Amino acid sequence: MHRLIDVTLPLSSALRSFPGDPPFRLEPYHRMADGAPFNVAQLTTGTHAGTHVDAPAHFVRGGATVDQLPLEILLGKARVVDVPAVDTIGRQDLEKADLRDDIRVLIKTRMSSQPKGAPRHEESVSLSEDAATYLVQAGIKLVGFDDLSIDARDSSDFKAHQVLLGAGVIVVEGLDLAQVEPGDYDMTCLPLRLVAADGAPARVVLRMRP
Repeated sequence: MHRLIDVTLPLSSALRSFPGDPPFRLEPYHRMADGAPFNVAQLTTGTHAGTHVDAPAHFVRGGATVDQLPLEILLGKARVVDVPAVDTIGRQDLEKADLRDDIRVLIKTRMSSQPKGAPRHEESVSLSEDAATYLVQAGIKLVGFDDLSIDARDSSDFKAHQVLLGAGVIVVEGLDLAQVEPGDYDMTCLPLRLVAADGAPARVVLRMRP
């Protein structure tokens, strides 16, 4: 059996959120230690906490919400490509990978080597508008990224999001690809089925293809 690789960031209060987003909190609500017959916790989080899926509705008025995303795109063969040494990934960086035969691509950058408790928002890698356009033109239907946003932290127009989500491409951000080598994998990506949500935390697992 081929090894399963969990590429999901563990959700906890130690994990940094994207600047301005709601922080993740998991707090006791009923506690056996206080005399309750069971334990129940209260979960507070943004829709883009940790490893998460962006639905088109994140940036597109009237776009598909996370509960409307097709499972046939969220499950299947995914190709991991390594772009380790740039701050902004350009079209030329992705053209080298020749993605014409792929519909799902996961982009591994230096951010996968960042410690999981580190302030990931102090350093970042982003996708240029031209690179996003190339992915659409290449027929990609799902783009995964190992930083918390495909756009630069200081972006005001979010061009990469606009291009990809505007074309109906599903975006998965906050992947942990540190232990993943470039190549082809079978991917399972299941966001929470939140009705009318612009995005949702997801569990993402890869299995090396034979």
